[in-house]
Amino acid sequence: MTTLDENPTRSPRGKRIPFPTVDEVSRHCLQDQEPETVHIEVHLTGRLEASRFSTAFTEALRRHPRILMREAPRRWYGRRYEWELTEGPEVHPVGFPAPGPDALKRARARCLDQAPPLTASPPVRVEVIEEPRTGTSILVVTINHTALDGPACLRVLATAAELYGGRDNSAPPAAPPAPAPAAAQPPPSSWARPARVAPGTPEPRPGNGLLVCELPVPRRPKGAPYTVNDQLMVATARTIAYWNEEHGVHRPHRPLRITMPVDDRPRDETMPIGNGTRLVEVALTPAELTLPMPELLRRTATRTAALKSLVRPQLGHGAALLTTPYAPVAWRAAATRALRTAAGPWTSTTLLSNIGRIPYPLDFGDGGRASAVWFSAPARMPRGLTVTTASTAGRLHLALRWSRTLLSHGDGAHLRDLFEHHLHATQEEAP
Repeated sequence: MTTLDENPTRSPRGKRIPFPTVDEVSRHCLQDQEPETVHIEVHLTGRLEASRFSTAFTEALRRHPRILMREAPRRWYGRRYEWELTEGPEVHPVGFPAPGPDALKRARARCLDQAPPLTASPPVRVEVIEEPRTGTSILVVTINHTALDGPACLRVLATAAELYGGRDNSAPPAAPPAPAPAAAQPPPSSWARPARVAPGTPEPRPGNGLLVCELPVPRRPKGAPYTVNDQLMVATARTIAYWNEEHGVHRPHRPLRITMPVDDRPRDETMPIGNGTRLVEVALTPAELTLPMPELLRRTATRTAALKSLVRPQLGHGAALLTTPYAPVAWRAAATRALRTAAGPWTSTTLLSNIGRIPYPLDFGDGGRASAVWFSAPARMPRGLTVTTASTAGRLHLALRWSRTLLSHGDGAHLRDLFEHHLHATQEEAP
C-alpha cells in the first residue's frame, strides 16, 4: 500500500517526496468547478477556547509532520510532482467564524467550494462554529483530498483532543480481519459497463451539494455472516436501483458497481498520514438485487470479504503504470486526463465510504467530546453521488454528497429517504 511515512526521524523538514500514485492522479485531474475536498464535521458537547484549541491543533500537526507539507515548485520538464515538508504551518489552519444562525451552513458551503491550496502548508482548514445557545462547538474540517484522506486527518484531530483535554484518546486494538469465505457465485464481468445514477433535477451552478442525517445503526442477528458494512452496501445498491427505476432508467444488463475504500492502517500515533486507502469495486447485478434479503446479504458479504483480502496497488495496476515518470509531468497530466475522460463510461456507479465506528473518543476534556461525526467524499461526475457513513454512540451518521450537474437538494432528500427505507429492510429478520 502506498502511504506517506510518518517517522519524523526519516522525514527531515525541507525534504522532497515524490507524490504517491493516488496523489498524482488526483493532482492531474483537479477542476476548479468541483474541488477535491473531504468534509469532516465533528459536533462536540462543550465549547472550545479559541487560543487553546489553536495551540493544541498546531502542536498536533507537529506530532504528525507529514501533514505539514506543500507542493514543491518544479521546472516545466520535471517528471514528478513532489511534496516539500515545512517546519510549521505557513498559513494559520484554524478559524473562528462569527456565530449566527447560518454559520454552520456557510462553513459547509466553504468546505465544498473552497479547497485549501496545495502551495501552502498544511493543506487542511478547521473552522470552529460556536453555538452560543447550547454552549457547544462544531468543528468543520476541510481537507484537500490530493494531499490526504479523512481517516488520516481524524487521527490528527484525536491527537489535538488529547493535547487540549489532557485525556487519553487512543483507539482500541483493531480486531483481526475475518478470513474471506469461498465465493459461491462469480461476480459480474469487470468489463461490463456499469449503471449510472439517473439524472434528477440538476442545478444551474457547478459544485457539490450535501445532506447529512442521523439514523440508527442497523441491527443484525448474532453470528450473522455479514457485517454492517454489507448492510450499507446493499442499502446503497437498492437505493440507486429504485431511484433509476423511478426515473425510467432500467438496464438489466448493466451491474451496479460500488467503489469501496479499504483502510488497513494502524489507528495509533504511528498511523501513516496521507492518502492511505485502497479502492475496490463491489458489483451487483439487477437480478441479484431482487434476491431475498438474507441471500443478497450473504452474497454481498462474500464479495466484500474477498476484495478486502486482495493485495493490490491502491488504484490498481493500471494507475501505478500510468504514474511511472517516463515523461515530464505536464505531458503525463494531459494523457491522464484524456484517459480518465475516455474511461468515464466504465467508472463505478457510486462510492460508499463506511468509516465505521469512530475509533477515538475525541474527548476534549472541558471542551466536550464528540456526539456526532460526519464525513463526505467528493462527488465529481461521472459518478456524481457519494455515500459516506460513520457511527458514534450507536447512531449512524450518513452524508450524501452529489454533483449539482446531476442532482438537486430535493433529489438528495429523496435519496436519503430511500436509503433509510432500504437500510431498514436489511434488518427485518434481525431479532
